[in-house]
Amino acid sequence: MPPRPDLHPGEVETIDLMRRMQETVAETARFEGSIDTPIADLTAGGVDQAFPHAECIVSAAVAERDGSVLDDSIVTQKPAIGYVPGYLAFREGPAAIAAIGGLAPTLDVLMVDGNGRIHPRQAGLATHLGVVLDIPTVGVAKSLLCGRPIEPIDDLDTGEIVPIYADESVDTDSETIIGYAVQTRQYDATDRHINPLFVSPGHDLGAMAAAELTLALSDRYKLPSPIRQADRLATDQAAMQRPKG
Repeated sequence: MPPRPDLHPGEVETIDLMRRMQETVAETARFEGSIDTPIADLTAGGVDQAFPHAECIVSAAVAERDGSVLDDSIVTQKPAIGYVPGYLAFREGPAAIAAIGGLAPTLDVLMVDGNGRIHPRQAGLATHLGVVLDIPTVGVAKSLLCGRPIEPIDDLDTGEIVPIYADESVDTDSETIIGYAVQTRQYDATDRHINPLFVSPGHDLGAMAAAELTLALSDRYKLPSPIRQADRLATDQAAMQRPKG
């Protein structure tokens, strides 16, 4: 499918219009597919945001291959809206789109710090970015916004994945797997543990493909490398812009 600039999240002013746009994004998104490129040859993007203060958002995007950064892009903007649960794309999406647009390489996949299909309207930040830009996207979140894991996820071993089904808060059938809890790393000690990531397809990927890509790109760390690199860039840039004193 072609990019959908008409669904850009930067010019929507009311919650009602935001909700309607998210419904269109979810209808447009394709929650199936896989990436056939070998991991070592994959050009993977990552994007993450940081806030030096309430009136400033820093978005950092990277393109990397086999763990090496090929290009990066940093954009600083004023967020269009404040924080509204469930509408992250309208706060962070415009800056993220601008940062991704500053990358020279063509991306095979984009890893997003935020949700994809794990969202009440199946239209989290990763889904919105994927549809607008027509890039296969993966949403990677640190907490579970909605949905129900099929089994306990408190102490998973490295490499384990647990399906997350839609619950009553998600606008789809309860038998739909909307993502996975993915344990990218775990301590060897029994007295402490690392929580899993909550991974969901954003666009043009299936849920299992999204989980497998996250594991493959995480190496020795909890976060997949493209997001980890973008997070570091955004955090460093935000620190330089944070008011002193």
